[in-house]
Amino acid sequence: MISRALLAGAILLGAIALGAVIRRRQPAGPPRDSYPTPRQIRRDDFVRPDAPWLVVLFSSETCASCVALAEQVAGLDSEAVATCELAYEQHRALHERYDISAVPMVVIADAEGIVRAAFVGPTETSEMTAVLA
Repeated sequence: MISRALLAGAILLGAIALGAVIRRRQPAGPPRDSYPTPRQIRRDDFVRPDAPWLVVLFSSETCASCVALAEQVAGLDSEAVATCELAYEQHRALHERYDISAVPMVVIADAEGIVRAAFVGPTETSEMTAVLA
């Protein structure tokens, strides 16, 4: 009887150890966004709420990569696309309302304020224009 109990215990411990080894060898899950982006915005919070599209750059005066991105965003301004840059230092309330925790962040929203795309970090103009197409 004792040897059967010892054998069962050894098998159980072996199964637990094998399970732990298998779990460690499995690849990590897909990467997750480190910074949340808004899914909906109030168009009245931004310039030209009647424009079909809005491109907002959330930035900071201390952000070196925001400078080039601000020029790219401004270049998208047209009759159909309203653009604006909101530096944290002057627009803290909007950064907080939309839970902006990283800059630069570009948010592209349609006429209803539904965010169709958001980019964190340096972004190519072609990526933004593809959303607006």
